[in-house]
Amino acid sequence: MTGTGAPTRTPQEVFADHGRRLGTGDLGLISANYTEDAVFVTPEGVLTGREGVKEGIGRLLADLPGADWQLTPQFAGNVLFLRWTAASAGHEVTDGVDTFVFRDGLISAQTVRYTLSPRSPRTK
Repeated sequence: MTGTGAPTRTPQEVFADHGRRLGTGDLGLISANYTEDAVFVTPEGVLTGREGVKEGIGRLLADLPGADWQLTPQFAGNVLFLRWTAASAGHEVTDGVDTFVFRDGLISAQTVRYTLSPRSPRTK
């Protein structure tokens, strides 16, 4: 086993820890929840390894600084389907869907799908 994760962690525990790490904004800490051979699939292409994960998550966080995230997770064994929305001052995502695959207490693959739209000011 590689990384900082313990093989006894359930997908639910890994995901909860992942959420806490995302809150820190520390990409090195966040990527430590992934296997060293992780595959990270984004709308722009496939990124691999922990460095690829750092790059992909970094792009998403940069697009949505200070965002309000709403998550709906659904676990099926070692796979998590996550529906999400996020809104920041300038952009919003209304159709985010991620799929996570867990192995040995870490995340081995993640597919990220979303459409990023400019946020229009609301007037009354």
